[in-house]
Amino acid sequence: MPGDRDVFREPLGTHDVLPPESERWQAFVTAFATRARRAGFELVVTPIFEHIEVVQKLGSTTDAVRKELYDFTDKGGRQLALRADGTASVARAFAQHQPATPWKVWYVAPNFRYERPQKGRYRQHWQVGVEALGVDDPTIDVEVIALAHEFYRDDLGLRQTRLLVNSMGDAETRGRYREVLLEYWNAHATLLGDEMARAEANPLRVLDSKRADWQDMIETAPQIGDYLTKESAADFETVQEGLHRLGISFEIAPRLVRGLDYYTGTTFEFQSDALDAAQNAIGGGGRYDGLVEQMGGRPTAGIGFGIGIERVLIVCDAEGVFAAPEPAIDVFVVDTVGGLAGLELVSELRAVGLSAERSYGTRSMKKQWSAADRAGARWGVLLAPRELADGKVGVKHLATGKQIDVKRDEVAAWLRNKEESDQS
Repeated sequence: MPGDRDVFREPLGTHDVLPPESERWQAFVTAFATRARRAGFELVVTPIFEHIEVVQKLGSTTDAVRKELYDFTDKGGRQLALRADGTASVARAFAQHQPATPWKVWYVAPNFRYERPQKGRYRQHWQVGVEALGVDDPTIDVEVIALAHEFYRDDLGLRQTRLLVNSMGDAETRGRYREVLLEYWNAHATLLGDEMARAEANPLRVLDSKRADWQDMIETAPQIGDYLTKESAADFETVQEGLHRLGISFEIAPRLVRGLDYYTGTTFEFQSDALDAAQNAIGGGGRYDGLVEQMGGRPTAGIGFGIGIERVLIVCDAEGVFAAPEPAIDVFVVDTVGGLAGLELVSELRAVGLSAERSYGTRSMKKQWSAADRAGARWGVLLAPRELADGKVGVKHLATGKQIDVKRDEVAAWLRNKEESDQS
C-alpha cells in the first residue's frame, strides 16, 4: 500500500484487463478474426467518436440516445459523441467512402454507454462484430447468423446457447404494424403511464421492455409476423430454410425487436442458458437496409451483428470453456555470471523467432529456475562461469529435467531447430 495516499482507480463502469485474462482476450479476438476472414470479411477501423448526428441514428427513442449517450462539444465547437455501437460508424464509413460491394468487414472496438454498471455490463464495453453491405439477398442473413453460431460453438466451445429469430419486415409492414400496435398501447395507457409518450413516438420500443409488470401486456400484444408483406414473408421463409439446411437450431421470437431503431427485416439474438434470464443476451443483430441512406449514402442493404466480449467470457466461465491460456515461453535464460551475458543471449534467441525471458538483477540460481517454471518455459539455458569458459552453455528440457551442453555460439540455432523438429 502507498501509505496514506489515495490510489487512483479506473472510472466507474470501466475495468482493467490484466494478464493472464488479457491473453484470453487476445485469443478471443484472434479466433473471431480468423473465422471472419475465412468468410470473406476484412478488418475495418473507425473513429472512437463521431459527429453526434451519426450516433443519433441509433434512434431518438432508444435509451442509447436518450439516456446513455456520451456526448460533448470539442474545442472547435463541434457536437460529437463517443461511439455507442459498431454498426452506425461502419454505415457512415460506407456512405463516405463508397467502396465496391459486397463490402464485408469485421471490427473489434470499444463502445460507450452511460448506464448502470453491473457484471458483464460496462460503460466502456468491447465488441467484435461483422457487417455486410450491398447484398439484398436473404441468404446473406443466414451466412452472417451462421458465422456467429459457429464462433460460439466451434471456437469458444459454448453449448448452452439458443438462437432467436424474427423479421421486422419492410417499410410497408412496419407502417401497418405500427398503427395496430399503437392502438393496442392506447388501450393500455393507464399501465404505460408516463411511458405512453415514448410508445407513441415508437410503438415497437415497448416490446423490448423488461419491466415485470408489463410482461403480460407485451405477451398478448399483436405480432409483427401477422402483418408481413408477401415479399418480407418470403425472405423470412428463406432465412428459416437456410438455417435448417445448415443444421442451426432456432426459435421464432415474434416480439424480438432488438434495442435499436435502425433494424429492418431479419433480426436475431443469441442467448445463454448459463446466465440469469434477465441478462442472458450474448450477441445479436439484424438487417438495417435504410441506415446507409440516413448517413447520406445511396440506398444500400446491410446486415450485421455485435458480440460483447465481457459478457461472452462470463458465459465461457459459467460453462467451463475457453479458459485463459497457461503462461508459456520457449526459453528461459538462467544467468549466474551477471553483466550483459543474459541480455545478449535473450536477444539472440528472440532474433531467431523464439520467445525468451530472463530474470533481472542478482537472484540466486534456485530462484531463477523457479521463475523459469512459473513462466511455463519449455527450455532453460544456464549461463555459468565454468561452462562459458569452455564456450558452452547448459540447455535443460524443463519437462524431463534432461540437460546437455551446447556451444554458446550455436545455442540459438540449436534451440530453433529443436523447436521446428518437435513441431513437425
